[in-house]
Amino acid sequence: MDLFKQPLKVINVGLLSFHEELVAQGVDSLHVRWKPPAEVAQAARETMRRYREKIDEANARALEIILAGKPVLTGLSVAREVIPGMHDKRILHSGPPITWERMCGPTRGAVMGALVYEGLADTPEEAGQLAASGQVDFAPCHQHASVGPMAGIISASMPVFVVENESSGHKAYCTLNEGLGKVLRYGAYDTAVIQRLRWMEKTLYPVLRESVQNLGKLDLAGLIAQALHMGDEVHNRNRAATSLLYRALAPHIVEVAPSRQEAREVLDFINGNDHFFLNLSMPAAKCCLDAARDIPGSSLVVAMARNGTDFGLQLSGTGNAWFSCPAPVPDALFFPGFSKEDANPDIGDSAITETVGLGGFAIAAAPAIVQFVGGKAGDALQYTLDMYEISAGEHKVYQIPQLDFRGSPVGIDVRKVVEKNITPFIDTGVAHKKPGVGQVGAGVLSAPMEVFQKAFEGLAEHLPGD
Repeated sequence: MDLFKQPLKVINVGLLSFHEELVAQGVDSLHVRWKPPAEVAQAARETMRRYREKIDEANARALEIILAGKPVLTGLSVAREVIPGMHDKRILHSGPPITWERMCGPTRGAVMGALVYEGLADTPEEAGQLAASGQVDFAPCHQHASVGPMAGIISASMPVFVVENESSGHKAYCTLNEGLGKVLRYGAYDTAVIQRLRWMEKTLYPVLRESVQNLGKLDLAGLIAQALHMGDEVHNRNRAATSLLYRALAPHIVEVAPSRQEAREVLDFINGNDHFFLNLSMPAAKCCLDAARDIPGSSLVVAMARNGTDFGLQLSGTGNAWFSCPAPVPDALFFPGFSKEDANPDIGDSAITETVGLGGFAIAAAPAIVQFVGGKAGDALQYTLDMYEISAGEHKVYQIPQLDFRGSPVGIDVRKVVEKNITPFIDTGVAHKKPGVGQVGAGVLSAPMEVFQKAFEGLAEHLPGD
């Protein structure tokens, strides 16, 4: 009977307003943040429950492979020389497969710019006609061991970073980052954009190629780990990572550049582009996640990607199958003169960083990012804590100082996403929905639940019969 003489303490499961009213009355109340599971076919839920132990075993194996990844920058090359299946009439793009007819404005603009850059068309108008003619072969970057930010366009002549996972031998490729604003990856294609790409091919690429060759190789995992301790999440904030890269490459750039002028141009370009490292963090994530593909029964996500029309993902246990749904529009801080009405739906392969435990999953390490949408430092901490709820484990190398150096959440488990009704948190850039305009802002979004519901049911169909 002593229990009834104690002060009332309440654990509230349900409406937040109940908790708020109790607190207003001075009652000690704890609110449980809970939502009912997302809706999926009952047969799929029963199948996943029946094979739970086998799925857990498969996930443990996949997670072990991901955590064992050792991504290193080994060199630079030209796309046609190293990317599997690349040829002069092939254009790689971000996200799941898509045809020209369904491509969004930024992707179309970037394709037109790439065709002009390659000399396959003289004007953007001619490039658009060529793209619509059926003579250009479009394919997702992810299907060719590559990743691309935003529109993600890779054409045959473009220089690419070559990143290798020393643990598994998997390689991944990505173009060099152009900077922010009016650039090809955001769908811009004017003369200045093409001139910058050609300068990158003729000046930036040869100097960087020789510099990396001179350096030998660069440990990207170690560099990323340092950057997390310096305020980056290595997706939308790369200031520290780019600075660390600059320090590693600068002596070699000075040594190998043909002239002081070219050395200065290259150094100034990297120094003036905080996002330069993004195009290394993405293939670093890709080559580690690709090593964990094709593990029967695994419910872990190995790719999240958007093409500006569709949001797609792939699971370790379902081979090359894509599950997709309409891409959402991010919540963003827009440049002066632009608003959400101008924004294209989410786009880019850069969510590969979240898939490996960076970006929105490590946003607690970079609270400045939440300022994009008027948030607070505490919001960033909560976003990361939420991501632990849907992850299979914690990273051994990528650690978050604000959480007493706890490893970042890694290994998105589609079962947990559906059961907890929590989707991955992603930070991203925003492109104008019309081709040719470019970047109009940056922000954040939660991945759409629909694509995880489809993946959950798709995995259930892949599991062996009784």
